[in-house]
Amino acid sequence: MSPILLPTRQQVSAFLNNDRWTSSQAADLPNPVPPCWDFKGRAKRMRDHLTLREFSGALGDIGTLVPILISLTIQGSASLTSSLFFGGLWNILTGFFYGIPMCVQPMKSIAAIALTNKFTPGELAGAGLGVSAIVFFLGISRLLWLVTRFVPIPVVKGLQLGTCFQLCKKGIALIKTNASFWGDSVVWSDNLWWACSSFLLVLFVYERRRVPVALLIFILGVVFALAQTGSHQQFDRVHPGAHFVHVVVPSSEEFRTGFLSAGLGQLPLTLLNSVVALAALSRDLFPGYDPSLTHITTSIGIMNLVGCFFGSMPFCHGSGGLAGQYFFGARTELSLYFLGAIKMAVGIVFGESLLVVLKWFPSSFLGVMLFMASIELGLVARNFTLHPQDERRRRQDFIVLLCTAAALVGFSHDGLGFLVGMAAGLVFWILRRYGPSDEQIPVLAPLSTDGDRHHSPPAGSKSVTIHDSRLADSSVASDSSLLKGNKARAAIEGCV
Repeated sequence: MSPILLPTRQQVSAFLNNDRWTSSQAADLPNPVPPCWDFKGRAKRMRDHLTLREFSGALGDIGTLVPILISLTIQGSASLTSSLFFGGLWNILTGFFYGIPMCVQPMKSIAAIALTNKFTPGELAGAGLGVSAIVFFLGISRLLWLVTRFVPIPVVKGLQLGTCFQLCKKGIALIKTNASFWGDSVVWSDNLWWACSSFLLVLFVYERRRVPVALLIFILGVVFALAQTGSHQQFDRVHPGAHFVHVVVPSSEEFRTGFLSAGLGQLPLTLLNSVVALAALSRDLFPGYDPSLTHITTSIGIMNLVGCFFGSMPFCHGSGGLAGQYFFGARTELSLYFLGAIKMAVGIVFGESLLVVLKWFPSSFLGVMLFMASIELGLVARNFTLHPQDERRRRQDFIVLLCTAAALVGFSHDGLGFLVGMAAGLVFWILRRYGPSDEQIPVLAPLSTDGDRHHSPPAGSKSVTIHDSRLADSSVASDSSLLKGNKARAAIEGCV
């Protein structure tokens, strides 16, 4: 029976101090990120990463940001000026506080329901304020930390893998917006030719980390958008100047409608993907870095408790955005400073009129960037178990991972994927604790004499575990002489 694992003294101390759930691997490695008050250390780290690829990584999440931002602005649910200004401000503050490219991205579930139900600005603000208030409370009360104590690693990795598949699907949907190679419907600046070319470009330079591929694709997309704006004679609708944000105070009815319709569905997505999975991904990408769950939830709460009152769309952090920015080259907060400054400047100077140009940005480029960024998120699911040498435990953990990812994708809901994964993990935990031990379970690797037919040991025989690697170089007949022990030979003879 497996013993009950209780928190160690160091982990309890971490909970009382700053709630970091420090893994043994993270505890043995130095923290690569200097604290925010170490200006000299931060400056040296940014100087070491002052490359074009760092700025390219800042654009790794625009595949999610731009489509949602354009859609909500056209519908009138969010203010483009406020969303750009506060999104840029949160980028800068997040980079300063965390020291890694911790992304700031839209709350996708709220955005999807707002677009479906045509939310007013007050209803959108009510949804963001309600979710942020709950997340903020769970963070400062440390209740979320207690929940994550009982979440198995395979469930977290399954959430990341399921989110990877969902983002891949959204990226493909963007590419299919103008899915044409030729014909009258093909658009010269946005078609499958450009999608295939940008996809191959990203693959060819994948191992060449110095090539700022996202920056190149973004610049080309901006050139195409400006060319299309000029060809349609719409530059007269772009008005440079000083644009300001406006206060949005939701009524009680708007708050109730927004929170019940969109906020409740966003809550598990924020807690699991924007907090739990994000913290795990940060430890994977930056070994030795151990983010605080309280800090993450507090920053999400502050972002929306301030920004939503000024018409900004709700923002959060996310594992997908961090993976995207890391994939395209971001390693420090310098990428967030660059992205935040651009957002704030563009929002103040152009405001709502920038939408005239943004709507012509090629969706094929956005889809490819979102697709490749999601692949980086899926890669972290490779380390899905803490017991790689235990084949039985490894197999169980992989089943939990697959159940979590499949349920998340099938139901398109992080909360249901989480519940399915936790149920599978609980069943296997009960079997390990109260079921037969490993020595009592007969296990025989499948042997084949003709390449197609697999055999099982006869009833009543006592089988032993045989690893496939012992049979990899020759046939069963020749390898059986190499197996030591009368029991092993008897088991093989009973199968042939």
